Amino acid sequence: MTERRPRLLYLAFYFPPSRASGVYRPRATANRLTELGWDVTVFAAPLPFLYDTIGSVDDELLETIDPRITLVRPELNRFAWQSNVREYSKFRGAFPQLAQSMYTWGQEHVFPEHYASWARDAVRRGLRAHARRRFDVVLATGNPFASFAAAWLFHRLTRVPYIIDYRDSWTLDQFGEQPRYEEGHPAWRWERRVLKSAASSLYVNDAQRSWHAERYPFAAGRMMTVLNGWDADTLPATVEPPPAARTAPGGHAPRFAFVGTVTKEQPIEELAEGFARAREHADMARAELDFYGYFGFFKDAGTALRKRFAAEPAEPGDDSDEHTLAPGVRYRGPVSKTALADVYRDSDVLVFLNGGGRYVTSGKIFEYMAAARPIVSVHTPGSAAEELLRGYPLWFTPGGLDPAAIAASMVEAAKAAAGLDERQVAEARAYADRFERNVALEPLVRRLDELAARRRAVRRARRGPEGAE
Repeated sequence: MTERRPRLLYLAFYFPPSRASGVYRPRATANRLTELGWDVTVFAAPLPFLYDTIGSVDDELLETIDPRITLVRPELNRFAWQSNVREYSKFRGAFPQLAQSMYTWGQEHVFPEHYASWARDAVRRGLRAHARRRFDVVLATGNPFASFAAAWLFHRLTRVPYIIDYRDSWTLDQFGEQPRYEEGHPAWRWERRVLKSAASSLYVNDAQRSWHAERYPFAAGRMMTVLNGWDADTLPATVEPPPAARTAPGGHAPRFAFVGTVTKEQPIEELAEGFARAREHADMARAELDFYGYFGFFKDAGTALRKRFAAEPAEPGDDSDEHTLAPGVRYRGPVSKTALADVYRDSDVLVFLNGGGRYVTSGKIFEYMAAARPIVSVHTPGSAAEELLRGYPLWFTPGGLDPAAIAASMVEAAKAAAGLDERQVAEARAYADRFERNVALEPLVRRLDELAARRRAVRRARRGPEGAE
């Protein structure tokens, strides 16, 4: 009898067509495991929440999901996001204060997150699916961290081992580098409970793992660093020199590009001033800085961020409208991940604008390196990404947020882009290849294989030589 494929329940709330920054790691993980022979079931966010509540989608990204993956969307109570009384349930409409008190009590005494109802329904649906065909392992990714609680409860009810993946930290403010909650907050109790039973926990950099290991030493031996990476299915296998190197001297205006989501944590003002100073240089007078992506993670979140460029105010409206943010700085609108290769191909220099410190490794930096373009860092010293960029041959760092230093780095990066040849581009891409997503996922794949094999061995022992599942 042929042994069945190992079976994974993947609790990944943010999954395509979501465009949340954390969606790419689950997307790649689910696809990779399916490619390696796993039977993968993903529990993700309900579509009305993505389309109607937060308005944060990339429809083309959904087409990149392996069709063999089973995709389930548990229900979510959108109580916390309802601002229109016509959306209220009959009970909330009739007793709004009582409904709010009951909801608040649940946040304080049951689970401290607005996604708890999704976790409950995920467990209910998971148990039904498990009764039909048993799962071997559960993988839960956060945020939201209700997925961790769901994995814990599912384990309590079925004994199926689980791994939790900290795309973001739950109780650590990664930007402020301080605990997120006061002592005694229920999040601490839940995190301890979840880590105590987890077969492994994953972190995106060593600093993040070390912080959790120090606070939860009983789980330190089961903690692993699994870096993010770049996705080969959305970037070309070969990369050519940037446009500046393919154009006659003086005939090309240097093109800088930022790709990603602009957030309130990023040093926008310093970048804007630094670029303005760079354009005062003789060879940079016609330089352009293009922003591709979104301003904020949710709909209607970008107005305040655009104002921080201290230039022409954007007209209110759709984020997809192109407009000028400052002289030489334009917002080009969102671009699907499936079309980013063209953006990188047509850019001379990439700007790594990051608001995080030692606990934040932006997933975008791996993609930047794979594009084999000069990269200018605009962030405070000590960012986790610096450990990766030190070995990248086309990294230009001002060493901080001084606008004059940022300007100087931009000028130097533009000069480098104009002189790049195929050998230099190949060297940059060769360095980036060590962070290709499938390479980065190998430690996780090995751990999942171990857990699944152990689970199957236990079941075989229970059935005996003549048994069948």
